[in-house]
Amino acid sequence: MFQMRPIADLAADLAAGRTTSAELTEAALARIADPAGEGAATFMVVHADAARAAAEASDRLRAAGVVPSPLAGIPVSVKDLFDEQGQVTRAGSTALAGAPATADAPIVARLRAAGAVIVGRTNMVEFAFSGVGLNPHYGTPAAPFERATNRRVPGGSSSGAAVSVSDGMAAVAIGSDTGGSVRIPSAFCGLAGLKPTASRVPTAGAFPLSTTLDSVGPLAPTLACCAVVDAIMAGEAPTVPAAAPLAGLRLGLPRNIVRDGIEAVVADHFDAALKRLSAAGAHIVEFDFPELDEIPVANSKGGFAVAEAWALHRQRIAERGQQFDPRVRVRIERGVQMEAADYVDLIHTRANINRRADARTAVFDAVIMPTCVVLPPPIANFTDDGYYGRTNLLILRNTALGNFLDRCSVSIPATPAGAPPVGFCLVGQRGDDRRLLSVGRAVEALLAA
Repeated sequence: MFQMRPIADLAADLAAGRTTSAELTEAALARIADPAGEGAATFMVVHADAARAAAEASDRLRAAGVVPSPLAGIPVSVKDLFDEQGQVTRAGSTALAGAPATADAPIVARLRAAGAVIVGRTNMVEFAFSGVGLNPHYGTPAAPFERATNRRVPGGSSSGAAVSVSDGMAAVAIGSDTGGSVRIPSAFCGLAGLKPTASRVPTAGAFPLSTTLDSVGPLAPTLACCAVVDAIMAGEAPTVPAAAPLAGLRLGLPRNIVRDGIEAVVADHFDAALKRLSAAGAHIVEFDFPELDEIPVANSKGGFAVAEAWALHRQRIAERGQQFDPRVRVRIERGVQMEAADYVDLIHTRANINRRADARTAVFDAVIMPTCVVLPPPIANFTDDGYYGRTNLLILRNTALGNFLDRCSVSIPATPAGAPPVGFCLVGQRGDDRRLLSVGRAVEALLAA
């Protein structure tokens, strides 16, 4: 498998003249174009000419002493739901083939200003509405694990984003996360992924799934990479928080929900990670988290995503419903059952749950859980709609808790490259994104050692 390299290493090579942006970009484009690779299913659009021009410009600026950020000259992919001037934002669908965007989304503009070389637009679940990663319109790239013998789902909805990084088609990818769409594909593809507190990074110019829950985050080789890109997208200085000391960290592990239905191999690797953390001096504190049990009840009529997606798509479904992925359409149409009073009740219920949850977890440096309790299932298993529905909910279950609670959250690999991909998820308090990255980097370093 391609050996991923952190942004800091690439930036150091660029600074020392050991490589150029043009060389990095050509290598990324070559992997995208490789007929034996996953590029055709990973990218909706490849910006080959524009990327080469941006790379050449970056090299000229560097030669003149102009390096706008640590991301300067480095290949980046963006999910197909972000506006790029002159590009059609299809959001993984055939029902949005309209006029090109007239301006970049703010996060795209900030990436360009930081010197990133955008190599293309990555495939995704239609309208970002699934954690599995399948797209019947444009194909499905496979997760790296056992790809040659047993093609597995990459996780969704940022499916192409994850594979673009795992396969060296980009150094970092930009995805969105409404119920786990950054963290799930990161876990399934052996990456680090960050879901920021939703208000941290602007979502303007991103085709929405749920305006209440949507967030924008990076998928990358390490959390340090995620920290740099997150800061750029948030309009901050691109710094990396130092790793926190492991000794003395209090990591809260819920007794309820988060390990229900866990596969044996996931449980074994997660438990091994807990033992290593304890041996390093971290305090693993099991606790009851009853607010988590209340979230499925609050979402019993579909939740924010269903209500807000139906409001957005109901006219489009009436006019072009036959163009929708049927598995996405049936989920959106659940919104018919939600009344305005149900939606208002959900807003108040969420605020009440979150207030109590915030108080309960304030004593911890992070709450921890498996990112997903299953390994990425084989793509061939998803011919049955019943299996698809059950598995999608199970894949999404843990990560979606963080979105409902409006928390920042990261997923990091709990296993080395080549081993079964198991994600280790840490959830911080609302707004404490930099602190969570500090804690997460400490855990990441231990698990990667």
